[in-house]
Amino acid sequence: MVAGAAKVAVMTVIRSITLDANNPYELGKFWEAVLGWPMDPDAAPGDGEVLLQAPEGLPGLLLIEVPEPKTAKSRMHFDLRPEITRDEELARVLALGATIVEDHRKADGAGWIWCQDPEGNAFCVERSASEREAQGAAV
Repeated sequence: MVAGAAKVAVMTVIRSITLDANNPYELGKFWEAVLGWPMDPDAAPGDGEVLLQAPEGLPGLLLIEVPEPKTAKSRMHFDLRPEITRDEELARVLALGATIVEDHRKADGAGWIWCQDPEGNAFCVERSASEREAQGAAV
C-alpha cells in the first residue's frame, strides 16, 4: 500500500455454497427435505447443477455434478441447529438417508452428532435453541 493512500472498504457477499455431487438432482432432493429450501422449479433429473433457494439474506446451496466420488474428509461442513430437538432432527435426517459418522452427545445434554449425506458430505446436528436455553448455554 502506498503511504498516505486511503483504504477502500470492500464487502463481498457469498452468493451460494457449492457442493460437488455425483447426482445433483437426487442430492438436491435430500438437502431440500433437510433444510426446507425449495429446489429451483426448473431442476430435473440428469441436470448438471441444481440450486436450492435459501431464505432472503442467505447464500443458496448449489450442487454441481462431478464424475469422481468423494474420497477424502472435507475441510468444510454444515452445522444444523433444528427447530425441533436434536434427537428428533437426527431421526428425521436418518430417515431421509443420512448416516451417523460419530456421536458426540454428552450425558449433560451438550454435544452434537456428526453425520453425512447420501454422497458422503459431512454435517453436524446440534441442539435446538430451546434445548440450549433449557441448559443455560450461551451459544
